[in-house]
This record gives sequence, C-alpha cells and structure tokens, in this order.
Amino acid sequence: MARQLVELGSLGTGKVVKRKDFDARKAARMVERTQQKKLASAGKDLQDNFLKALAVREEKNRNGKISTVIFIRDRNCRGHEVSAYIDYTHRLMNEDFEDYFSGKRKLLPRRSDLSYYNWHTSTPVGNSTPNFEVISDNPEGLLFKFKKDGKILNVDPYVCPGENSARYPIKTELYMQAVIFDHVFERRT
Repeated sequence: MARQLVELGSLGTGKVVKRKDFDARKAARMVERTQQKKLASAGKDLQDNFLKALAVREEKNRNGKISTVIFIRDRNCRGHEVSAYIDYTHRLMNEDFEDYFSGKRKLLPRRSDLSYYNWHTSTPVGNSTPNFEVISDNPEGLLFKFKKDGKILNVDPYVCPGENSARYPIKTELYMQAVIFDHVFERRT
C-alpha cells in the first residue's frame, strides 16, 4: 500500500517512480554488483617477479581482504635515487594499473605516496591514506598504523613487521629494490 501511495505521488519527497521502472533499476544495480570488475592483471603474460607478486594480490586488495604496502627503490627521470612506500589498495582504487601490468608504464614512487624520499635532494614526504596513518616521529623508525584494525606495520627489515603482517623481498629486474608488506586485518566487532 505504501508503494502505491508513493507511485501516486501522495507520499515521498523525491521523484515518483513507477513499479516497473523501480524493478528495472533494481535489476540493473544487481547486475552491476554481481559483475566483478575485470582485474588489470587478467590475461597478461607477466614475466617479472614483482608484477607477478602484485597480480597475485590484486583481487584481495580490491576486495578489502588484505592491504598491501609496496616499497620501491629506483631512479627517477632525472637519474636521482628515490624510494617510496606505496599503499597498493589506495593506488588500485585511484589509478588504472592496466599500463603497469602490460609493461607500457613503470610503477614509480610519487610524492603523494605513504612515504617518499629523494636520496639526491634529501627530501622526505609522508602522507596518510584512507588505509594507513604514517607515524614518522617514532625513535625506532618509520611505522604505518592500519586504520581499520589499529595494528602497526613496522617496515624495519631487522624486526618483525607486526601482528597479522608479513614482509616479502622481491627479486626483480625492474627496480633496484622491491619489498611487499601484506597486512591481513581483523574486522573490529
């Protein structure tokens, strides 16, 4: 009965929607939800270990099952050595990784990443993301706090990365150094 009143325009503040239009919109939204977004790495012949490691983690990062931080050390276009800790989940949501996985572009450190450092100019930059808070004033070194469960990710190679976290150094031809940190988080109840 309430639906009929809305269809007649007696109730509601929005645009009046007929039943068949409502059902059509609902069906379209259900199709959108069930259609999984095509993975950028799908169907690519990945040769490098680094790209293979990112491809393995792509779906879980997109679905929110894990959160990955990538450490890259390489040279920028000016030949300066630069490094960064990159929030992979955040970059996946804001960038098209198709070019990276196809080899057209190279994933490089940016000043907008979690942490960026230019070794030539001694320029450090730290930025929190929706997933991680940067803790740079810690006497033990750089830390990242995962916002969803409050756990700390320690990127120091000589200590444990933290609870529910793992460190994976990657041998790669693409970069001077690459390390992947995976954090499997527990939902707060």
